[in-house]
Amino acid sequence: MEHVSLVAIAVGLLYLGALACIYRILLTYRTSQGAIAWIVGLLGLPYLTVPLFLLIGRYRFGGYIKARRMGDQSLTGLLSRFEQQTTSIPSPGDQRFHDELQVLCKLGRQPFTSGNKCTLLRDGEATFEALFEAMEDATRYILLEFYIVRSDRVGQRIKSILERKLAQGVEVWFLYDDIGSVWLPRRYLRELSDAGARVASFGDGNIRRRRFQINFRNHRKLLVCDGRVGFVGGINLGDEYLGTALQQAPLRDTHCRIEGPAVAGLQLAWLEDWNWASDELPALDWSTGERPAGEEDILILPTGPADSWETCTLFFLNCINNARSRIWIASPYFVPDFQIMNALQLAALRGIDVRILIPETPDSHLVKLAAYSYLVQACQAGIGIYRYQPGFLHQKVILVDDRYAAIGTANLDNRSMRLNFEISAIMTDSRFVAEVEEMLRDDLRNCRLMTESDYRDRSILFRLACRAIRLSAPLL
Repeated sequence: MEHVSLVAIAVGLLYLGALACIYRILLTYRTSQGAIAWIVGLLGLPYLTVPLFLLIGRYRFGGYIKARRMGDQSLTGLLSRFEQQTTSIPSPGDQRFHDELQVLCKLGRQPFTSGNKCTLLRDGEATFEALFEAMEDATRYILLEFYIVRSDRVGQRIKSILERKLAQGVEVWFLYDDIGSVWLPRRYLRELSDAGARVASFGDGNIRRRRFQINFRNHRKLLVCDGRVGFVGGINLGDEYLGTALQQAPLRDTHCRIEGPAVAGLQLAWLEDWNWASDELPALDWSTGERPAGEEDILILPTGPADSWETCTLFFLNCINNARSRIWIASPYFVPDFQIMNALQLAALRGIDVRILIPETPDSHLVKLAAYSYLVQACQAGIGIYRYQPGFLHQKVILVDDRYAAIGTANLDNRSMRLNFEISAIMTDSRFVAEVEEMLRDDLRNCRLMTESDYRDRSILFRLACRAIRLSAPLL
């Protein structure tokens, strides 16, 4: 009888936990499909679903939000002052364009800044050459934040430069994601720390505040040197972007180099992440706006699960819905939710040139199968799905008409829209936009345009697998 009573108590507590999870879902859910799926699982299989929900079911990065709201007043002041700067939007006589870009400023809580110079880095070789040069030229401090850091040739070159700069008196802050860099040896980090670098993991640094939030990732890839020059894009620190790893071809990816006041936007995003991970606020240079480096207008757009809105989703929707002649999107993953898919279909139906560039062979077979399930919908609406052939296309690039381009870290999938901390740079300079167009046209020449038959002519088992995996899109 005592054993039976203990079992009954345990079952009762389990269902109380399930009810508590359901209560949280009803207060915070973002899609009815996801909410219903969780509720059915919690009621039917609570012993499996309750721990699963605690691990990956959260929609908001609660501890980060609290740190943002209750953190050091100097950080709050920096964010507020930068947000309130006068926005410079190059849209004379075009109120619609002005309003479109003003929305992006409000989403990112940052202004468009003028007086910038942006250089397109079309591949890993150009990117690493520019990264190495900027770090070598640093005289005061270097800020790094990367999702993946490897201890290969590129990683060792980075460490060698940082150790040498530390010996010269340059300060180094090194932030990485503990999930993305799970295979990075502790020795690598220890040697950097012993040389004088401040090293922090986005996850481990605040384990008390971060509990039950392991499904969130810091997917940003950025570098800032002396507050004068910054880098952002899709390239991590690893040999695979040079073709010297085990892959047959280098990852096809893009980064950009920024000089001017927009670097302060990258620096602010880094500082907020560092403050979360380490409870530190380094003294940095915020005077970049006083020294114009060029004539370009740039907006830095950080997005993540600590925002008041689904900022990344709204960013994509704003781009798609306001496109006038074309929208081209390059992303390694094409697993859109119904909002994004509907917006793409509507854009194509109103005559917009919609092209999606994805890899022929991504790093996840499940993602590849899920992408096939959207093919009929896309083709019938007139959306062009292009599969890049030479290697793994990993870049995250958006081209809207000939008006602006975005280069950053956000993929066209649920994780980037709702779970990852991402960051993008949005450029309106006609010269830079033309360079991005030329780059994407070169990529399109190496792509295969998919048709409905790529899906319809496959076996019924293949099509069933694609549709079934699509149901798990929020987890991919």
